[in-house]
Amino acid sequence: LMVIVGFLGTTVSPYLFFWQTSEEVEEKINKGLISDFGQRQPSLSGREIRALRKDTNIGMIFSNLITFFIIATTAATLHKNRIYDIQPPQQAALALTPLAGQLAYILFTIGIVGIGLQSIPVLAGSAAYAVAETFGFGEGLFKNFNHAKLFYLTISVSIVVGVLINIFNINTIQALYYSAILNGIISVPLIFIIMKIANDKQIVGENTSPKGHKFFGWLAFSVMLIAVILMLG
Repeated sequence: LMVIVGFLGTTVSPYLFFWQTSEEVEEKINKGLISDFGQRQPSLSGREIRALRKDTNIGMIFSNLITFFIIATTAATLHKNRIYDIQPPQQAALALTPLAGQLAYILFTIGIVGIGLQSIPVLAGSAAYAVAETFGFGEGLFKNFNHAKLFYLTISVSIVVGVLINIFNINTIQALYYSAILNGIISVPLIFIIMKIANDKQIVGENTSPKGHKFFGWLAFSVMLIAVILMLG
């Protein structure tokens, strides 16, 4: 049950909610449509909404395809050879070498480095957006440090924590596992709030969620809620 909640927590993760929405606002600022966060959002045309929907759908398709192949290759290599206790990522890379050859080790290493570089703006950035918005401080990658101190300090602290985890040899795989479980728990109220906002005409006007989106949104909420209740029970 913990694995299921963790799996759901990596698929529907809280950082996605903050990162994607904040980046949409950043894009509007870059285009000169608004000047800062917190200002009234300009009305979106049907074309823009369709583009947003297409962008999100393509992203989620590739996300789930990658997830499937991660599970399949891990099962076919590590799990098949009774390698269950992987601690740092480099251990997984080394374990793959005798099973799938030197190229698998190199490919895995490149992938880990690449996802690490990607995680700095996405994961640290999403945390910074959430903290700044919670306390009402300045936010945005378009601002300099003096106008968004808490925002940039949060990014800096996140990076330092990541470095310290490596320095003190903390089990990174286990840390990811438990953070995914925590994400799965936190996602439940966040999905509820998002579904309510997305269907409130006072907030989104006529751009409420289509019936199909409502169905699958509440279905995702129900599945994750049941999984969390069963795990805690």
